[in-house]
Amino acid sequence: MIKNFEDVLKIAKERGPKIISVACAQDNDVLKAVDNAFENGIATAILVGDKEKIEAICQEESIDISKYEVIDIKDNVEASLKAVELVSTGKAHLVMKGLVDTAVILKAVLNKEVGLRTGNVLSHVAVFDVPTYHKLLIVTDAAMNIAPDLETKKQIIENALVVSRALDIDEAKVAVIAAKEKVNPKMPATVDAGELVKMNEAGEINGCIVGGPFALDNAVSVEAAKIKGIVHPVAGDVDIMLCPTIEAGNVLYKALAFLSNAKSAGTIVGAKAPIVLTSRADSEDAKLNSIALSVLMAAKM
Repeated sequence: MIKNFEDVLKIAKERGPKIISVACAQDNDVLKAVDNAFENGIATAILVGDKEKIEAICQEESIDISKYEVIDIKDNVEASLKAVELVSTGKAHLVMKGLVDTAVILKAVLNKEVGLRTGNVLSHVAVFDVPTYHKLLIVTDAAMNIAPDLETKKQIIENALVVSRALDIDEAKVAVIAAKEKVNPKMPATVDAGELVKMNEAGEINGCIVGGPFALDNAVSVEAAKIKGIVHPVAGDVDIMLCPTIEAGNVLYKALAFLSNAKSAGTIVGAKAPIVLTSRADSEDAKLNSIALSVLMAAKM
């Protein structure tokens, strides 16, 4: 069982290495992350972008550029399309965002001719190794869908299940997070939670147990659930937390990342292959973890 990021890195090495296609690779942090993944035996890379700038950064960071194929395309839009095309044609297994706006790389991912579109929504899935929690914790969606409706939430759960399966979780426990534990018509998040539970019970959402609405404490704490009289397989043992809005997801993500001393990884799911979008604020470990997580996903996909 994969219990922490040490396990993630170890098993990614066993199931890899995979090939990363880096869009607009002329970025110090991204090149260091890719080289770190190479040195750990997790992945290699095809670097697409401004070759002169890539070479200069590699020299500056003491990265041996001869380990990587470099495709010289200076225009960001064209470089993003090429990076995505490498994945759609099977020459690479996952795509990673370099020095380019997120909107540009996602537009390339959704391109009808060379893209990786599936018809599903794209959503952000984060994985946390929290010192005070007994297993890896998946949080979604903190970065993509602003105010998802019921159908979008269903797809966000299904996207998160791609990640949980990559982490060898056979039947993930999903908590639909709200501000209270009972359905209240005045609180749309609780109404959606009730409907998602019904979908799960009817077999419309498979491969998991969905519970909700749950306040955060009852999802992660057995004691808190007992005090509230909540008896449910998900209570205190959640694998995936579905947040009601992007604000809630983002606040939870940042709180875990910056206040709890948690290790983290993140990826975009919903395309034919994983999309690695790391932030400049992410630590080097978080960037490596994100690549490793995406390698595990690519191995299962």
